[in-house]
Amino acid sequence: MEIEIRKVTTRKELKRFILFQLGLYKGNPFWCPPLIFDELNTLRKDKNPAFEYCEAEYWMAYREGLPVGRIAGIINHKANQRWNENLVRFGWIDFIDDPAVSAKLIETVAEWGRGKGMTGIQGPLGFTDMDPEGMLIEGFEEMSSMAAIYNYQYYPEHMVNMGFGKGADWVQYDMEVPDVIPEKVSRSAEIVMEKYKLRKLAAKKSKDIRPYARKTFTMLNEAFNDLYGFAALSEKQIDLFIKQYFGFIRPEFVSLVLDDKDDVIAFGITLPELTTALQKCNGRIFPFGFLHLLRALKKNDTIHMYLIGVRPDHQNKGALALVYYSLHKSYLEHGITRATTHPQLEDNLKAISIWKNYNSRVYIRRRCWVKHF
Repeated sequence: MEIEIRKVTTRKELKRFILFQLGLYKGNPFWCPPLIFDELNTLRKDKNPAFEYCEAEYWMAYREGLPVGRIAGIINHKANQRWNENLVRFGWIDFIDDPAVSAKLIETVAEWGRGKGMTGIQGPLGFTDMDPEGMLIEGFEEMSSMAAIYNYQYYPEHMVNMGFGKGADWVQYDMEVPDVIPEKVSRSAEIVMEKYKLRKLAAKKSKDIRPYARKTFTMLNEAFNDLYGFAALSEKQIDLFIKQYFGFIRPEFVSLVLDDKDDVIAFGITLPELTTALQKCNGRIFPFGFLHLLRALKKNDTIHMYLIGVRPDHQNKGALALVYYSLHKSYLEHGITRATTHPQLEDNLKAISIWKNYNSRVYIRRRCWVKHF
């Protein structure tokens, strides 16, 4: 039966594009639904400031009038310039277990990219590093997390059969929060504070952190500069992420490390785990979804570590230990017994070396696939 590819051109079609995954993963206990309004704001060209330097198109696949797949094609000109590449990205990819469907979707993006002068295709990637990235290749029976991709086990099989190779892998760690902060971590924190005249911001309310929000994301551009596929965030994007992250954070689960000039040299932004709450509201805030989210934010024994970064001139000097020391101390004070990390590049040893001090395990692995034309 013939597969029809239709470009998404209207607001109604874009919503159908977003809602496709709700049907595909219905009843799956490991999938974490995204917030629908957040998806809309990310994919709309009049809402997402990334379109200042990105191009994008979206398509859905149909068979006999029924949707069977979706995909986004993105050209991030800033990232291509940064990495001296001409690659078109694919993201927001979902499909039924039919190789003809996945191949048709990928070829649609590849053809669009070739028409724009691209010489290869990579993904899943979003507009920026702040978007979900990487296809799940290990951990299909582990609970996914907000702002991370979940997919069925047949997805990577399709990618291999289409001739894609590994571009990069991200891993996530799961660990019990020990009752005592590891001595090496606490000792390193003490040394680095004294040696470099650092301090942890004492924030009791969100308004105490707000003055440092822009400094945090500006420093993020420096800290993440050499990470796979990264492109620096613009001022408009920073404004957007400040609203997204600093609008509902719990200050006790945020660690900002400052130097003697009051600049942010390291940060850790963590939140109570929201997967179960998002499953209950199925990605919808209204009419009652926000109640599930509020409960999860206020009463939870599991934390998710979303953003961790250290300014380059303080990497490998113990600043990361200070971040985790202050977070660990807060976790113990607020009854947090388990922690999961956000996806981290497997070769980012500066970031993941800290986990050897904890009883941790890699429980999820995701991959960015690459294929040259």
